[in-house]
Amino acid sequence: MLPEAAALLVGALGLLLLLLKLRLPCLYEDALFLLRLGGFGFRLLRVCFTGRVVTVLDRFHQLAEESPDKTFLLYDGRPYTYREVDRRSNRISQVFAQPRAGVRAGDIVAMLMSNEPDFVCVWFGLSKLGCPLAFLNTNLRARSLLHCLDNSGAKTLIVGADLINIVEDILTTIKENNISVWVMGKSCTYQGVNTLADKVEEAPDSPVPALGRSPPCLKSPFLYIFTSGTTGLPKAAVITHLQSLRASVGFVTFGVTKDDVIYTALPLYHGAASLLGICGCIELGATCVLKKKFSATQFWNDCQKYNVTVFQYIGELCRYLCNQPKSEGEKKHQVHMAVGNGIKTEIWTEFIKRFGNIKICEFYGATEGNIFFMNYTGKVGAVGRSIFLHKIFLSYKLVKYDAQNEKPMRNEQGRCEVVDKGETGLLISSVTKWNPFSGYAGNKKISEEKLLRDVFKKGDVYFNSGDLMSESQDGYIYFHDRIGDTFRWKGENVATTEVADIMEMLDMVEEANVYGVAITGYEGRIGMAAIKLKPDQEFDGKEMYNHVLKHLPSSAYPRFLRIQKTMEITGTFKRKKINLIEEAFNPNIITEPLYFLDTSEKSYISMTEQIYNSILSFKIKL
Repeated sequence: MLPEAAALLVGALGLLLLLLKLRLPCLYEDALFLLRLGGFGFRLLRVCFTGRVVTVLDRFHQLAEESPDKTFLLYDGRPYTYREVDRRSNRISQVFAQPRAGVRAGDIVAMLMSNEPDFVCVWFGLSKLGCPLAFLNTNLRARSLLHCLDNSGAKTLIVGADLINIVEDILTTIKENNISVWVMGKSCTYQGVNTLADKVEEAPDSPVPALGRSPPCLKSPFLYIFTSGTTGLPKAAVITHLQSLRASVGFVTFGVTKDDVIYTALPLYHGAASLLGICGCIELGATCVLKKKFSATQFWNDCQKYNVTVFQYIGELCRYLCNQPKSEGEKKHQVHMAVGNGIKTEIWTEFIKRFGNIKICEFYGATEGNIFFMNYTGKVGAVGRSIFLHKIFLSYKLVKYDAQNEKPMRNEQGRCEVVDKGETGLLISSVTKWNPFSGYAGNKKISEEKLLRDVFKKGDVYFNSGDLMSESQDGYIYFHDRIGDTFRWKGENVATTEVADIMEMLDMVEEANVYGVAITGYEGRIGMAAIKLKPDQEFDGKEMYNHVLKHLPSSAYPRFLRIQKTMEITGTFKRKKINLIEEAFNPNIITEPLYFLDTSEKSYISMTEQIYNSILSFKIKL
């Protein structure tokens, strides 16, 4: 009777889904999404009843035993099976389990590595020892890199062989801070740097015993991923096992299967590639084609060569592909889905028209945030869809925002007010036991600044996303803008205060006001700065150029400079930016000295009308 009843139930459910698909396709997509997400819900319930957390690493170990010969990573045409990655990560565990390595369970280990199989092996190898990993942005330099090491609390740094030169200038300071440095190479010319690759080859590939390691709980730290946030230097967002498990089911809920081949060219130090990409592949038991760096010219060739069916993107990536010259074979591929965020509506439409029937699955979620949305229906322009699940477990509101004073509006009772459907408001999400905000490592003050208290009633707490969004009548969520002192360029968040601090290190600069300006045809906003020179100082374009390249990642370079005698400030002593942003870098309306960062001249050169027109016509590419 039981098997028959089960068969009837499955049959009835299948019939219901078919009817929904034919008559109410949107409800069908909702039902399918909830069914796919149901597995994650049951997993959380199991944790509550048993107390045991089945982590991403546990799932990986399971696959290494059940499907040892299946390709996990494809890198430069070379396949790495689940078993190979598992065994190499064991070897890394064995190296760092030795007393002389000075690493114990619970210690934070920082990684500065490019996309490569050993990134995953090092990550998993240290995780098997019970060590949370801090992923460092490979574009960081000098002061910012030292800050991230200090902020994470790491006492061990592992550097890729191709990146060891980045730490050359700060190696002495790193050692003075009692941080041991390991390079993923067999030899190293820098004194005091330990080599790792040679020791890994000699180590056994058996697992290290778990003695002395506490079993993880959902709130245990798994990773530290750095985000620029809204102000200051990068901050280490705490990624718990709960957050990693949530992210790992992203592909599942979009309908990706174990038979798909997923292409990841985004940097692994970002949550999109590591949590959704790598952890998502593990959840499915799928194959990941890992690219060291995105190449628009090689993209479709790679997709054809490796039978890619799904790829990860940021908006800029899709724009780069659309800007490539058209070719006959650009529709000859097996790609049926793209998962990512930040694609503009016009690029979205153009991309599908040009490259074929590819379902674009946008999602929304800040690295440190406790709210996410998923556009699983493929609705053009939307970052997600709101269903009753959000109302129950991931409660959020869009509230009225005061742009002039840069804070949520409060009524006479001191409470926030929700905007109407279709209106733009600040996204905030409720902080609860099941939907916590983990904050930033080693910085309670900044963590607290991300929270809003007594929002709708006394005692309630909400996470401030810093994003302005709207919700349509039919439940779709649309992103409009990011507030605060940050802008996004080349897929990276740029904190204006950090760039200003770097520029003010120069003797010639008294003040720097940094902001992002929009350029038609480009995603995000490009960096620009208004600077005030110190008395009796002259602007030196070459000195500024060398300083910027030494201390900032390329995405944060101020590509345009204007020299001001005085800077306008608000009543709260904040530098005004609205007029500067509107005027941008147009030499026809700006009478002050205006400069452009010219890589061929290796200097900031005077902005001319010819350069301005060349930028707008894409003859000069940014």
